[in-house]
Amino acid sequence: MTEAQQFFKSHLGQTSPFPFLIEVERAEGAYIYDKKGKAYLDMIAGVAVNNIGHRHPKVLKALENQLQKHLHVMVYGEFIQDAQQDLAKQLLQVLPRNLDGVYVVNSGTEAIEAALKLAKRVTGRTELVSFKGSYHGSTHGSMSVSANEVKKIAFRPLLPDIRILPHNELAFLDQITTRTSGVLLETIQGDAGVRKPSIEFLQALRQRCTEVGALLIFDEIQCGMGRTGRIFAFEHFNIVPDVLALGKALGGGMPIGALVAAQKHLNQFTHDPMLGHITTFGGHPMVCAAAAATLQVLQSEINWELLEQSAASFCSKIAAHPKVLTHRRVGAMFAFDLKNSEEVEKIVKHCLDAGLITFWFLSHPYSFRLSPPLNLNQAEWDSAQRIILSALDTL
Repeated sequence: MTEAQQFFKSHLGQTSPFPFLIEVERAEGAYIYDKKGKAYLDMIAGVAVNNIGHRHPKVLKALENQLQKHLHVMVYGEFIQDAQQDLAKQLLQVLPRNLDGVYVVNSGTEAIEAALKLAKRVTGRTELVSFKGSYHGSTHGSMSVSANEVKKIAFRPLLPDIRILPHNELAFLDQITTRTSGVLLETIQGDAGVRKPSIEFLQALRQRCTEVGALLIFDEIQCGMGRTGRIFAFEHFNIVPDVLALGKALGGGMPIGALVAAQKHLNQFTHDPMLGHITTFGGHPMVCAAAAATLQVLQSEINWELLEQSAASFCSKIAAHPKVLTHRRVGAMFAFDLKNSEEVEKIVKHCLDAGLITFWFLSHPYSFRLSPPLNLNQAEWDSAQRIILSALDTL
């Protein structure tokens, strides 16, 4: 173990006993380079963060321009800042008309926390509904509406009045009632292993929330920003939520979250009580500048048809391997099921040794996951395919 790795293990907070321990020197495009010069093709993109690759030139330019103007000047919501205004304008260009308010925060999890508060504030109710398989974050509120009990048990008690329903099952929607303040789900479940609900289910859910007056909240922190082949995953289902939580890829590599809703709803945070939701660093100008540039890149540089063709072809060749039991894909979200978690660990390690970054799912250990940059070229798709097939051959 190197001195840097030893210091990392000894003095930085850890998330698991088995970190990758790559000593990062730099990153560019679809690649991360370690301090020895080894290149890693990044087929995870920071777990669906670097959707337009690492250090996109337009993001860097936006950061450089903002750096010449100002950094933090005031807590969110008091001063008018061009970077925040520009980001909101970019978002409003691609959002449905009724989602006309943007509250910029620091992370996806913080967007979820704000969404839960907003549902209670708007409706005056307390019950929150989510779904089995869900993952919404690891703070107390977001964990409360996440489904994985293994991750929750050590931190109870969590929020009360939470109901977790079976995912994608119409028969349980009548449990959403006039007691329900908000219904929260990932439009495409990520941590559960890329689970896509039926159009019938989501449209019935939309109707049920409207009937009982509950806010429908979509968590698109992972599946948004082009990950599914469209800017927003809900576009696949011909419905619109009341509240949208964004994060991860929105910042182009910078830390950000956004709570999106009707401005009339967001205004509820301004009174009774005043300062109903506040953040010091939310809407940081550097982050907002990067996010506005990222949205421009997604709209102008991604060939969505080519992305779908490349992702489908890549997926079919990996899925055809006899060691892959089944698979799921939506856009550039991939899950490949193997026999057990030990096989997944072997695949991830073999790929890492070969210069390819793959990963696993917290709540679905029998699958390995891929969430590559959306602007991979064909040579990069082909290289990833060769390494993964070679890894599967070793099982």
